[in-house]
Amino acid sequence: MARRAGADTYPARLRKSVHRARVALRKSGVDYFRGDGADWIALAGLLLTVPAITCATLLEPLWFSPAALGLPIVAGGLLLRPASLLGLYSAAAAALIVESLGLGPYQDGPGTVTPGIVLVVAACGLFGLVLAQFRARVGVPWRRGSTMLFDLRERIRVQSALPRLPQGWHCEMALRPAGGQSFSGDFVVAACTNGGRTMETVLTDVSGKGMDAGSRALLLSGAFGGLLGSLPPHGFLPAANGYLLRQDWDEGFATSIHLVLDLESGDYELFSAGHPPALQLHSGSGRWEEKAAEGPLLGVYDGAQFDAVKGSLGPGDVLMLFTDGLVEASDRDIEEGIDRLTGEADRYVATGFEGAAWHLIEACAKDVNDDRALLLLSRSA
Repeated sequence: MARRAGADTYPARLRKSVHRARVALRKSGVDYFRGDGADWIALAGLLLTVPAITCATLLEPLWFSPAALGLPIVAGGLLLRPASLLGLYSAAAAALIVESLGLGPYQDGPGTVTPGIVLVVAACGLFGLVLAQFRARVGVPWRRGSTMLFDLRERIRVQSALPRLPQGWHCEMALRPAGGQSFSGDFVVAACTNGGRTMETVLTDVSGKGMDAGSRALLLSGAFGGLLGSLPPHGFLPAANGYLLRQDWDEGFATSIHLVLDLESGDYELFSAGHPPALQLHSGSGRWEEKAAEGPLLGVYDGAQFDAVKGSLGPGDVLMLFTDGLVEASDRDIEEGIDRLTGEADRYVATGFEGAAWHLIEACAKDVNDDRALLLLSRSA
């Protein structure tokens, strides 16, 4: 019987523990980031500013305008929840009534409460309410929103870091988002595998551009980074294709090119998923060769096959991987863009390609409203 009683009380103890844990999480501030936290300190401070502004307006109307009530209202839109914001609006409306009675509405002179001032304060209130509703839906406090965006941008940058290559090899990447934004739908993930003998690099272009594609690029860069090196080279793109299909996004497709390079011999394989071809410069002839592998877009249909194209980088050779934003535009097709890119790249044959990636983007697609990425890989002569 004692054992039975202990078994019956165990679920109750478990429920109490879970309840205590939830309470602890709320006290630790988790609810604030969800938009349900207490904001009484900010509300109290803003409510105190309303009578202070009212008194200053009544005493010194030449220096203080009734429109100053818009300041705590805008601040409330940044700090308060929508429910608390309505209380602040009520206090501001009452203050306007007091000021109109004290100063006399619709009269000439400083500090009078005119219909224009009422409209300005009301517009500030509407702006603050829209801002508060947006924050409540997103669940991010205003003072941490920019920090979160900065952290997301840095995560993409860190995930796109290229590995250190052995002597005789040079690799660099340049990325320019559309519209001068901080986020891009283009990203690269790279890793040295097989004991440092093999370098695997994946350059991906997510559908969309700029901020619209930034969140998907962050998610895919993390997933692709986990897949890279964990699967045989021929299994990476099929696995990436299956991952995109499982996301069930409205714009769920992407193009990608996967380079598998033997750093000892210079032999490589290229797997492509609807991506523009790679370009290889042969130092012996000084000519550029297109390396186009076959494969459909990622995230279109299940069971897609991706066939590789093989090549070899000899001393002095250069390989370029890029996204379509660098070579495509509304007024030219991809072949014209590739010709322009190779023409600009010829300028660096004599001096070397170190630091050339960014300059090539500037020269070929400076004012294009699309994400542009270029990866350069060269072998010393």
